[in-house]
Amino acid sequence: MRPSLVHLLLLALLPVIILSCSDTDGDNGWQKTDPTVNNANHNDDSKEPALARLEFPHTKGGSLMLIHYTNDQYGINYSVEWDIEKRAPRWSAYQMHSGTLKRNTTRYYSQNNQYPRDPMLPDSYYFSTDLFWSSGFSHGHICPSADRLYSTEANYQTFFLTNMQPQYSMFNSGVDYSSPWCRLEDKVRTWAASNSTASNGQRVSDTLYVVKGGTIEDNQLLTKIKGELRVPKYFFVALLLKNQQGYKAIGFWIEHDNQNHGSDPLNKYAMNIRELEQLTGIDFFCNLPDDVEARVEQLPRENVCRAWGI
Repeated sequence: MRPSLVHLLLLALLPVIILSCSDTDGDNGWQKTDPTVNNANHNDDSKEPALARLEFPHTKGGSLMLIHYTNDQYGINYSVEWDIEKRAPRWSAYQMHSGTLKRNTTRYYSQNNQYPRDPMLPDSYYFSTDLFWSSGFSHGHICPSADRLYSTEANYQTFFLTNMQPQYSMFNSGVDYSSPWCRLEDKVRTWAASNSTASNGQRVSDTLYVVKGGTIEDNQLLTKIKGELRVPKYFFVALLLKNQQGYKAIGFWIEHDNQNHGSDPLNKYAMNIRELEQLTGIDFFCNLPDDVEARVEQLPRENVCRAWGI
């Protein structure tokens, strides 16, 4: 199987402007939106309409390439911003809603080629061999297989090496799948499911927008496998939830080590989006109206944790 359509785009750098916060409807993390409010730092979607989707961070261009993995059911399955020079993914972004939460298939497995190369990525943009093997690190999904069980094709696409970063097994799963990263992935699915079903059991059009990745800058690395494959020192998750109440957002920043952190509460790693942006250098959720973006991204950490129930 291969993705039915992949768009490769080199994107121009846009100015980043953050406007002041507007009035809000309480201190519980939610912000309603007025579609007439201007958005000064949104992505330029004049050539690629998909860039207006809320999950996309601000695209930077230069040596960065945007890759969409698509299918016939829901269009874009997930997207990756690929750094051509570093030969590593900067982030994977995707949506979770009632359609993508369906379980119509099982986890992809191949005895001969479990982690295929992206067939649309030029050979010169990646390594000649899979450097994960025998390195002491796992193939760490960024968009998890378990988040994409709605079709066989969608699940298969999550196993491309463009969606992988090296992770210690203790970080990736931990003892009995108790690592903070593993528990956070489960929690994301729980949040998505609980906010796509109304109290009467009927499906509603709520969506969870997800951005995940590991740090690939030289000052944020653990090491390089064989001097080439970058091993992140930190992994991050940015979430934006949209439902009938409005919007709320939360960020997570987890140090990548080989220790057992199974007893750590998830709120130990939580923060607001603005703090996460400062750590990663990524402008998340830039397509929100400016007043909404400012509000949901700058809420104090304790309010963010309360709003998300952690």
